[in-house]
Amino acid sequence: MNKKTVIEIWVGVFMALGLVALFFLAMQVSNLGTAYTGETFDVNARFDNIGGLKVKAPVTIAGVEVGRVTGIRYDAEDFRAVVVMGIQEQYLERIPEDSFAKILTAGLLGEQYVGLDPGGSEDTLAEGSEIAVTQSALVLEEVVGQFIFGKAKEGT
Repeated sequence: MNKKTVIEIWVGVFMALGLVALFFLAMQVSNLGTAYTGETFDVNARFDNIGGLKVKAPVTIAGVEVGRVTGIRYDAEDFRAVVVMGIQEQYLERIPEDSFAKILTAGLLGEQYVGLDPGGSEDTLAEGSEIAVTQSALVLEEVVGQFIFGKAKEGT
């Protein structure tokens, strides 16, 4: 083997390792590498504004992932977004039915997810339950607009 062939082989190995590393990085950023494949039960929540929430976004309690968003649809009767969350079956009969759902933002990329704050009820969420108390996503444009218009009112 001549020197040129050896260099070409090492460049090929380096490129292959780079592509594998890029693939794993993409899986981590998109949260597809940590998908739960077991049984789930569906719970619904209605929000006035879901911001940039997407299907497959995490659902967490106290920072621990307990499920994923499995569907998002618009309800034309009450003009709200309905978010369907697939909660892992191991949490069946462990999350109080008066829990509070809110859309939060994580990280620098602005990934949104659903955070659940447990309530105090003895009754628990079950298949098809609906979380009654929700907090919509914080939309940066609305916050900036409120700040600007609030400052404008102070000046008059």
